[in-house]
Amino acid sequence: MATGETGFEDVTYDLISVQYHALKAGHDYGQYVRDAENAGLKDIAQFFRQTMEEGSARAARCHELIKQVGGSDQAGPAMH
Repeated sequence: MATGETGFEDVTYDLISVQYHALKAGHDYGQYVRDAENAGLKDIAQFFRQTMEEGSARAARCHELIKQVGGSDQAGPAMH
């Protein structure tokens, strides 16, 4: 099995990375919602809100998948 430079299996690292970026983007999108609302652009604010919800769902799905691989030999520090 391939192990990334982090010492963790690639799949686990990849899921954690996607989850992190989805959550980070959600934080940024909150500001975008406020900017659009302050500009009176309700449709754009709704677009950003929807994008934020999609990212939150993506992060939640990653969380489920991380738990799934947690019980297998594909999760956690790689043993050499």
